Amino acid sequence: MSHAWISLLVFALCYVLFVVLPARRSWTACAGALLLVLTGVLDWKDAAFSKISWNVMGLFFGTLILAEMFLMSRVPAVMAEWLVDKSRSTRVAMLALCTLAGVISMFVENVAVVLLVAPVALSLADKLKISPVKLLIGIAISSNLQGTATMIGDPPSMILAGYMRMGFWDFFAYQSRPGIFFAVQIGAVASLAVLAFVYRRFNSKPSQIPQETARSWVPAALLGLLIAGLSFATVFDPEFAWFAGVYTLALSAIALAWFRLRVRWGSTRELIQSLDWDTTFFLIGVFVLVGGLSDSGWMDRLSDLMAHSVGGDIALAFAMIVVFSVIVSGFVDNVPFLLVMIPVAQKVADQIQAPVPLLMFGLLIGACLGGNLTPIGASANVVTLGLLKKRGYTVSFREFMGIGIPFTVAAVLSACAFVWWIWGA
Repeated sequence: MSHAWISLLVFALCYVLFVVLPARRSWTACAGALLLVLTGVLDWKDAAFSKISWNVMGLFFGTLILAEMFLMSRVPAVMAEWLVDKSRSTRVAMLALCTLAGVISMFVENVAVVLLVAPVALSLADKLKISPVKLLIGIAISSNLQGTATMIGDPPSMILAGYMRMGFWDFFAYQSRPGIFFAVQIGAVASLAVLAFVYRRFNSKPSQIPQETARSWVPAALLGLLIAGLSFATVFDPEFAWFAGVYTLALSAIALAWFRLRVRWGSTRELIQSLDWDTTFFLIGVFVLVGGLSDSGWMDRLSDLMAHSVGGDIALAFAMIVVFSVIVSGFVDNVPFLLVMIPVAQKVADQIQAPVPLLMFGLLIGACLGGNLTPIGASANVVTLGLLKKRGYTVSFREFMGIGIPFTVAAVLSACAFVWWIWGA
C-alpha cells in the first residue's frame, strides 16, 4: 500500500475514533502520528520538527497556565457576581452572565469558563427556583462563540494566526480593514437577541448572591502583559516562527515562579495537574496527522474538486466553505478539520482568484460556531450537560438544538455577512 493511502486511512480511522471515543482523543491522535512514523510515511525528525508548529504549541500551553491562574484568582467570579447583583431583572442577569462568559472566553479556554461561571448560574437558578438548563446552555454556546474573536481565545484561532502570520491586533484590523473580531461581535449581538427571546419569561428581580473577593489581581495583570507583548509579535517575528510561543512561555514561567513563592491558595503541582493536557497532546498528534495527509497530495485533490465545483464563483465558494464547516463541526472536533481545510481554502482562493482572508475567516467562523449546533459539537457543551446531569437535569439533543440551532444560524449569518461585506463585495 502506498504512503498516500496509508496517510488517508490512518487519518480517517483517527477521525472516526475522535467521534466514537472523544475521551481518548489525545491517545488516538498520538497513536496515529506514531503509526505514520513507523510505517515510513513520515520521518521522525520531519514529524517532530517540521509538521508540529511549536510556536503555536508554546502560545497555547503558556496561555493555559496564565488562564488557569486567572481563574484561581477568583477575579472572573467577582465580575460575574457583581453583574448579577446589578441587573434589574432575572432576564438581564442571565444575558449578562452569557455575555461575561463570552468576554472571558476571548482569553480563557471555553471549558474553564463554563466551570467558572456555572456555579454563579446555578446559585441564581436555585434562589429563583427555576431550571438552570437554558441558562447554562446559553453560557456554553456564548463562550464557544467568543473564543473565535481573538488570537488567544481558542486553538483554532491560534492555528489560523500561525498559518496567516497574524499578530494579536490583526484579529481587530487586518490589512487596514476590520478584522474577524468585529465579525464575531456582530454575530454575538445577533445571537444575544436569540437568547433574549429564549429568556423572555424570566422578568422577576434577581436575588442577591454572596459576593466573593478577589484573591489577587496579579494574574489579570499578567494576561494584560501577554496581550501587550503579542501585539508586537509581528514586529519581532513577521513569519510567526518563534516570538509568540517563546514570549508566552517566558511569561508563564514568571507566573509560575510568583505562584510558587508568593501564593498560599494552591500548590504548583495542583496547578500543573489541572492544565488541559488532553488538548495539548491532541494538538501535537493532529499536527503530525495532517502533515502526513498534506504531503500525500490529498489536500490538492480536495481543493481542485472544490474549485471545479464552484466554477470560479467566489460567493458560491465562500458559502460552500462556511456551510460545510458549520455542518461538519456540529458533530466532530474542529481542530483536525480546520488543519485540513486551511490549505484547501488557500488553494481554492488561489485557483479562483478569491481574497484569501474571505475564505479563511469564513472557514474559522463556520468551524468554531458550528460546534454550537449539537451537544457534542464542542467540549464546553459536553461539560455543561455533565454539570446539569449531576443536578438531575437530563438534556436531550432536541432540547439543546432548540437553542443551539437558532443561536448558530443568527451568529453565522450575521458574522459572515459582515466578512463578505468587508472582503467579498
